Parts: sequence; structure tokens; C-alpha cells
Amino acid sequence: MSLSGEICLVTGAFGFLGKRIIMLLLEEGVAEIRLLDKVIIPKVIQELYNCKSAHHTKVNVFEGDIRAKGDLRKACRGASTVIHTASIIDVTGSVDYNELYEVNLLLETCFQENVTSFIYTSSIEVVGPNTQGDPVFNGDEETPYFSQLKFPYSKTKWEAEQMVLKVNGQPLSNGGSLASCALRPTYIYGDGCRFLQGHMTNGVRNRNVLLRICHSRAKVNPVYVGNVAFAHVLAARALKDTQKRITVGGNFYFISDDTPHVSYSDFSYMVMSPLGFVIQERPVLPFSLLFFLSFLLEKLQTFLRPFFKFTPPLNRQLLTMLNTPFTFSYQKAHRDLGYTPRYDWEESRKYTTDWLASSFQTMREQFKAHK
Repeated sequence: MSLSGEICLVTGAFGFLGKRIIMLLLEEGVAEIRLLDKVIIPKVIQELYNCKSAHHTKVNVFEGDIRAKGDLRKACRGASTVIHTASIIDVTGSVDYNELYEVNLLLETCFQENVTSFIYTSSIEVVGPNTQGDPVFNGDEETPYFSQLKFPYSKTKWEAEQMVLKVNGQPLSNGGSLASCALRPTYIYGDGCRFLQGHMTNGVRNRNVLLRICHSRAKVNPVYVGNVAFAHVLAARALKDTQKRITVGGNFYFISDDTPHVSYSDFSYMVMSPLGFVIQERPVLPFSLLFFLSFLLEKLQTFLRPFFKFTPPLNRQLLTMLNTPFTFSYQKAHRDLGYTPRYDWEESRKYTTDWLASSFQTMREQFKAHK
């Protein structure tokens, strides 16, 4: 089923993932795309208007806060599908709980405005890894796992996901009902990934030697941003299909692709080695010592909390996440959504490496100038 004729709202529309979803919605020939974000990027708007597909789609830009009821009502009014990608990604525990908790207000607005489809961008972190570092090898939606969520990001993502799935099938005031689902991408990479850019920056400072922050045996399955965006469009299609809506509504799906299963550090090396980077053979310090140092930093954070906010650069949960094998299959998404990666590994790698190369030389020159 096509999304032709639909009015789609994308939150976090100018973000890393949101931009990709918008481009695919243009290809779908939707009647209208509404872009909601706190920060508007004129360059992205120009790219949208230059896209050939945009001639058949109305594009409306809403600058506003996802936590502001007035902004939400205005953006949702008349929309049929909401794709909620907006999020504050936090792996260090630096963001307060309340700043990450907004999906409740958005769902309330969807009911008020009779939105019929809701797709929520969740995260692999709603599963784990847990504090014991229990591994998962090619898991799926039925894999039993004892999760222990510590950071506000993981907790609120989990709670928001449960809210989204719980409202599936609930009636709307116009006689229809809301269908909802959640997508759990693994580690998203690609052109525009600020985490990869950060690793490259550290590598340049270290004379083109990438820092190893995890063991090679701690394999994960990164997923290309273009494939994650494609999965969102397929989910939106499924929720519009009378038959698929029954199957997909109320469910969550892991989204991965055919990117090789490697550690986070080895993945950075795979996409940056064509630029001349090498990587350390082993972490700078043994895992046990890093874990102990993280423990001390967390205790210091607790001690300083009454006086000022201190966020440790490393913590035990992040260290455990980086050093735990944690991979998941996309077969359920393939079965229910018809998801097959749109971009293969070689394409995904080339796009990512080319993007990194575009800023590599500038980064080196800036570093030399500040020495």
C-alpha cells in the first residue's frame, strides 16, 4: 500500500534520521509533509524543494517544541500519520529525566486531532545490555532478557515505547482508531553521524590512530541510517493497510541490516581506514581498571551533586554497553513489514566514508593550526 494522499508529520524532522524519512516520503508522493523541530535548517529545506518528487507534495515547516501543547496541536491538526523521531540521545546520563519525557503529550494530541497512525522511533537501549553484561547473539523480539535500565534515556525510551504500544487500537472521537507501533534500530550510522565524527576527531588528535574503546569480541550490528528511514516508511504503509494494520499495530520491531557484526571500535576503523587511519590493538587500560575508574567517577558525581552538576565522561553502563556482544535480527520486520535493507553494506560504507572524507582534511588543518 502506498502513502499517496496522506498527510504525514515528522518530529525531529531536521535530525540525522528525520531528514532521511522526509526524502523517502517525498518519493512516496504523500499529499503533505509537516516538519516539526526546535531548530530549522534552511539548507535542508532548500534540498527538499529542489527534489523532483517535491513538486507533487506540499511541505510545511513548523518551528516548535515537542513539549509545547500549542505547537503540537497546530502541527497535528489534519494529519493522518505521525512519525516520532525527536529525541535527546544521551549515553552519559547528563540529561534530566523530565527533559526526555514528551511522548505522553504527543499521544494526547494525536487523540485530540484524530491521527490514525503513529510510528515511534525507539532504541536498542530499551533492551540493554544489562549491568551483568549478558550477551545476545542474533536475538529477536521473543528473546528473553533481564534488562536493568539505569540512565534516563533508556528508561524513558522504554516507558514511552510501552505507552505507544498500549494505545494501539484505542478509539478516536471521529469513530476511527489509532494504530501504533515502535521500531528499535540498532546502532545507527551513516553520513551525518556525529558519533563517528567524534571518533574521527579523536583519531586526528591522536595522529590518525583511532582509540580502541572496546574489545573486538564485543560484536554489535550497526545499521545504516537510510535503511532505518526505509523501515519507518514501510511501517507507515503497513498501518494504512487494513490487513497489515492488525498484525503490525501494537508491536515493536528490531531494525538492523547486513552490515558486518563487529565491535564499535572495529566498525569505526572499517569506515575510516580508507582515509589512512589505523587503530590501537587493545584498549589503553584494561577493562577492569576502566570499570573501577568509572565507579570512582560516579561516586564523585554523587558527592558533588548538591553543589554543582558533574557528568563523568565515562560510566559503568556505557563501558558495559561498549564491551557486550549484542546483536539482533530483522526477520520479524521482514515478515510483517516487508523490510529488506534498501542499501547494502558496500553502498552504506561508501556513503559514510565519503562523508567523513569531506570533513577530514579540514579537521586536520584546524588541528595543526591550534598546535
